[in-house]
Amino acid sequence: MKGKHRIIVQNKRIRYDFEIKRNITVIRGNSATGKTVLVDMIREYYENGTASAVDLQCDKECTVLEGRTWTGQLSMMKDSIVFIDEGNEFVMSDEFATAIQNTDNYYVIVTREGIPSLPYSVGEIYGIRNSGKYGTLKRIYNEFYHLYQMSDYIQPVCPNKVITEDSNSGFQFFDGVCKKTEQMICISAQGKSNIFALANKYINEDVLIIADGAAFGSEMEKMVRLVQENKKIKLYLPESFEWLILSSGLIEDNSVMDIISHPERLIESREYFSWERYFTEQLIQLTQGSYLKYAKRQLNPVYLQEKIMYKVLAVMKGIKFDTKFIE
Repeated sequence: MKGKHRIIVQNKRIRYDFEIKRNITVIRGNSATGKTVLVDMIREYYENGTASAVDLQCDKECTVLEGRTWTGQLSMMKDSIVFIDEGNEFVMSDEFATAIQNTDNYYVIVTREGIPSLPYSVGEIYGIRNSGKYGTLKRIYNEFYHLYQMSDYIQPVCPNKVITEDSNSGFQFFDGVCKKTEQMICISAQGKSNIFALANKYINEDVLIIADGAAFGSEMEKMVRLVQENKKIKLYLPESFEWLILSSGLIEDNSVMDIISHPERLIESREYFSWERYFTEQLIQLTQGSYLKYAKRQLNPVYLQEKIMYKVLAVMKGIKFDTKFIE
């Protein structure tokens, strides 16, 4: 499945109207916010159709996955939007994470906790806001999502430490940037699950955390609390490091604009469990055979040339790396 899909679910008492565009969407929130009601209405319509007194409008079949027989149910679900209510503990298992890879469904998961085994986007975590007799989805972290895009950084962020998610090309790039400053250092967390603990060691310093927003959703709750309590710590969560390069204007190809502007139109959920994988593959293909040839594990040294480095850093609005080559 690919693309953006609008779902309207309603009965005489309540209406939900929302869109999803990735293979994993997470709905969070406390009790009595309407999460279970939404799933119940999906189930009622799927089982009883119009006799359920529920009206459901969507261009894809919407269904519910639940209970001990979930593996058998999942094997029969094709090209569907699959809802899973909280209380189904299988969603936390590695077995579930493995089972939904390479399927052509979208999954909407209701949960009060992060799901570490799943690479879901920080931009696809929602809460339900009740307004009169209408229920709508709003992003829980909408404000923080815009913060990650740097649109709200009026004053420049000037870190003295940069923490990256892993030790691949992204770390190697920012480590190269930091070494040019002679005042900043870059540290690899060796995995997204280690970022929180590592950041806590530097709560009195100006720290910039850079991680792949496309797969950082499970870490958001504790990271949000950390940032709120420690104003010196800042988050920057682009889709991925590869997305930054694609957005920099370095690659002159007509397809790049569509790749970064409307990826949901191009990304097939069966092929890409996380959008980060898609951006990586596209960057590798687009630079193959050129001086910008990209590899995930080892950064091409050309990306550390000052003119190229500047173009990538320029995408990070509101963040100031005090290097000699940046005016």
